[in-house]
Amino acid sequence: MSPDSPIGVFDSGIGGLTVLKEIKARLPHENIIYFGDTARVPYGIKSGETVTRFSREISEYLVGQGVKMLVVACNTASSVALPTLRDNYPLPVIGVLMPGAYAAARATKSERVGVIGTEGTVNSGAYARLIRNIRSGTMVFAHACPLFVPLVEEGRLSGPITRLAAEEYLAPLMLEDIDTLVLGCTHYPLLKETIAGVMGPEVELIDSAFETAREVERVLDKLDMLNKSGAPGNTRYAVSDAPERFKRIGERFLGYEVPEVEKVEL
Repeated sequence: MSPDSPIGVFDSGIGGLTVLKEIKARLPHENIIYFGDTARVPYGIKSGETVTRFSREISEYLVGQGVKMLVVACNTASSVALPTLRDNYPLPVIGVLMPGAYAAARATKSERVGVIGTEGTVNSGAYARLIRNIRSGTMVFAHACPLFVPLVEEGRLSGPITRLAAEEYLAPLMLEDIDTLVLGCTHYPLLKETIAGVMGPEVELIDSAFETAREVERVLDKLDMLNKSGAPGNTRYAVSDAPERFKRIGERFLGYEVPEVEKVEL
């Protein structure tokens, strides 16, 4: 590995592109390989053992491509697979939970924090454990929002249907009088405007994609592994299925054209 080696970023599908976008904005000289496991999405309803196995298979591919860091841009995989990945690969492994948990613990004034995510992330209780470990005594209220992912992938980032779903899902958290809300799924930053409109200005939203990009920069800088070439970074995209669909929806996520998407058999 060297500073110009790529960063490996993976997700169960397309949502991790929000993390990729933040990394590219923060570290424009870094080379990146993104892998979306589009053949086996969603991860949020699968067992921890299955998600860990999928994460190992993807990591094997990315490590074989010579990456200098693994970024698990999936909240579900981060909640169950990080210890296994860190035990098996001699390179930094960054998940999306810890950066978001630290940001939430710093932000809350009332020590009442909400978390929204997939069923897998919410049921794991990972955010609650991390936030309480960082700031003991904090009350954490978690709620699954399963319709948010398909709404995002259909491009319904606003409008009456999305607003109704947000009001339904967020109502229990509003009753808990939280002052901080963690967007615990990488799709959810695209719904930030709708979610903020429901929760109101007194609730601070924590974007785990943004916080993860900050952590990637911090770790690479500490290891003296930042790419300082000054040249624009190159990004490769790979998926396990349906590259055309990934390209179409990915361009909506990123706001710019996605080049060729490679289909990879794991």
